[in-house]
Amino acid sequence: MTDTAARSAARGAANQAGARIDRDAYAKAGDFLPLQGIDHIEFWVGNARQASAYYRALWGFSPVAFSGLETKVRDRASYVMVQNGIRLVLTAPLTPDGEIAEHVRAHGDGVHDIAFAVDDVEAAWRATTERGAVSALAPTELDGGADGVLRKASIRTYGETLHSFVDRSAYHGAFAPGYRRVKASAAAAGGLSLLEVDHCVGNVALGEMDRSVAFYRDVMGFSQLIHYDDKVIHTDYSALMSKVMTNGNGRIKFPINEPATGKKRSQIQEYLDWYGSRGCQHIALRTEDIVGTVRRLRDNGVEFLGLPHEYYATLAERVGDVGVPIDTLEELGIEADRDEEGYLLQIFTRPVQDRPTFFFEIIERHGSRGFGVGNFKALFEAIEREQAKRGNL
Repeated sequence: MTDTAARSAARGAANQAGARIDRDAYAKAGDFLPLQGIDHIEFWVGNARQASAYYRALWGFSPVAFSGLETKVRDRASYVMVQNGIRLVLTAPLTPDGEIAEHVRAHGDGVHDIAFAVDDVEAAWRATTERGAVSALAPTELDGGADGVLRKASIRTYGETLHSFVDRSAYHGAFAPGYRRVKASAAAAGGLSLLEVDHCVGNVALGEMDRSVAFYRDVMGFSQLIHYDDKVIHTDYSALMSKVMTNGNGRIKFPINEPATGKKRSQIQEYLDWYGSRGCQHIALRTEDIVGTVRRLRDNGVEFLGLPHEYYATLAERVGDVGVPIDTLEELGIEADRDEEGYLLQIFTRPVQDRPTFFFEIIERHGSRGFGVGNFKALFEAIEREQAKRGNL
């Protein structure tokens, strides 16, 4: 390691002061619930057709399957959108009544289900419900005829969010029974390299973080990777606390946030106020080319948070060489952070709907398993500027 890199790593370690990191978290996670990864993430939205057009034209997702009236489904329409290892399901109600319509009325567009790929649905469901999980769907075999059988079960987590267990080993259809394959009527946006879901962030109310952490530890067998207290994540006006839970193979990482007392309303509290309950605040998508991806997303119309010049004036001293010129990072609004394991580059979108609730993060990792603790203050100040514009600070 060069002297410059060593100094940058030391500064990165100093940035972790107040952040408790367990480097052995993966080894400590229970092995009774083997999760292969995230199978899909389902959003319940007001208009699935328009949402699918948004993710195709701006984000480069390709539609691969559809469910609705044409497939004899009478209460909902769903579009399955795929990019590399990321699968989004966009579902909207077809009637003014029912749980989907009520969910959209109460929350706006939001994440309903973060589903896991598993080898044995019944074993995963039984292991979690025996440890206290509330079942939302008992193990079920969905018959796809010639396409085979898809196995699924679901449990409840924070708010109205579900975790489903999905086994596709005996199913060869488009997505699930009741769906048909589709071809895009227009090409998806090109030039993007979003590869997989890096992590999903859940927001809970003050005093509820430890309960959610206990759920992932005791019910799911996860272990705590990092704990950030309000001494780390704060500005002059607001603060929050966060604990990051991970499963044993490291493929699933769930930060859980709760607001902390501050002079003004934190971004976590703003989310809770406008979403109306606990829920998934943002999803981080991993890329290996954040510069090219962000350029294309900006050109397509995706809006990102901005950071002041002062952030970039000291960035080289704080993080050292991160493979991208500081001028380029500033031009695009990309943040950088370093710890003793390496560095990361990240950027956050503005909320992707009118309510100031759900947004995306784009992240590129080079060794670091952290979440950009050195950027928290600058990021939160940027979010507070947006909150002030909305009258919610």
